[in-house]
Amino acid sequence: MEAIITKKERDLKTEEMVVQMGPQHPSTHGVLRLEVTTEGEVVTDVKPIIGYLHRCFEKHCEQMTNYQQVIPYVDRMDYVAAMAMEWSYVLGMERMLGIQVPERVEYIRVIMAELQRIASHIIAIGTYGLDLGAFTPFLYLFRDRELILDIFERTCGARLLYNYFWIGGLSHDIPPEFVDKVREFVKQFKKTIVEVNNLLSYNEIFIKRTANVGILPADVAINYATSGPVLRGSGVKWDLRRDDPYSIYDRFDWEVQVGKGEMGTVGDCWDRYMVRCREMEQSLKIIEQAVEQIPPGDVQSAIPKRIRPNPGEIYVRTEAPRGELGFYIVSDGTNSPYRVKGRSSCFVNLSVLPEISRGYMIADLIAILGSIDIVLGEIDR
Repeated sequence: MEAIITKKERDLKTEEMVVQMGPQHPSTHGVLRLEVTTEGEVVTDVKPIIGYLHRCFEKHCEQMTNYQQVIPYVDRMDYVAAMAMEWSYVLGMERMLGIQVPERVEYIRVIMAELQRIASHIIAIGTYGLDLGAFTPFLYLFRDRELILDIFERTCGARLLYNYFWIGGLSHDIPPEFVDKVREFVKQFKKTIVEVNNLLSYNEIFIKRTANVGILPADVAINYATSGPVLRGSGVKWDLRRDDPYSIYDRFDWEVQVGKGEMGTVGDCWDRYMVRCREMEQSLKIIEQAVEQIPPGDVQSAIPKRIRPNPGEIYVRTEAPRGELGFYIVSDGTNSPYRVKGRSSCFVNLSVLPEISRGYMIADLIAILGSIDIVLGEIDR
């Protein structure tokens, strides 16, 4: 039976209003502006406006003296997952040059990439809790993130932008205490994940703010070409480490995590959040196996003295913390790249925001945006 709308209710109907959210807004996860169309407190449309962090990354690459000099610029794309950015680029160059890196390099790269995945997800989960009013989990998570950054600093001297993965190898071998420090971190972080789940993941208020909010159906996620936790949160079991293997990931025992609709509907904010929590546990499993198997060897023996690939092109993709990161590299036979094009998972994932925000409240929009986990350095480049 249709509800009878009285004249008084019709008169109370509000007009649409456009609200500018960001880039100064503290909840916009970087210099992003959202042009939000609202009807009262209800969001009817969202238009993400990007470009505030554009740094001409691709044009810079074309001006480099050699291919190795591109790596520090790659670092600055997703600046909280720089190891993952480097790996995709150097993997593309190694395939273009036909370089087979030593086994020791492969194992160290896997360990560093998975530590970086955890460090990245820590930021995603910790700040997500802050967005929704939970402060304590942020402190616990960032306490342990410092342990990862300490390991990185001991290894290559940097805590944020590393220039560690080089074409053909690594800038430094691991220090003598590396394996012990990694084991200590794994032991500590297993306890922290339990604490975070008790404090945040299964908190009744947090579940009410995230379950059945920002639902992204699997078919929509696929049609928008989303990837990473955003895609897997919708129940799609797709991870390049398993489905398009690179390096030595096929040697480890681990599982791809997907959203299951445990607290609401498959593909909601809680599912995307929980996929990241469980991926950290899987990263710990991979790291535990890798540190036990590191072979001896030289990490710089395959680094070429001169990098001058034959004219040609290549596209390589890897599973970065936020999804599929790809590099399309074109060589014209000189010492420097003719073209380096980055395929940003964050750019693609952000494009789905209007689709999953309509009909929710303005407060829900903050939860939805945080669940996508974007980094504007990768989007704008």
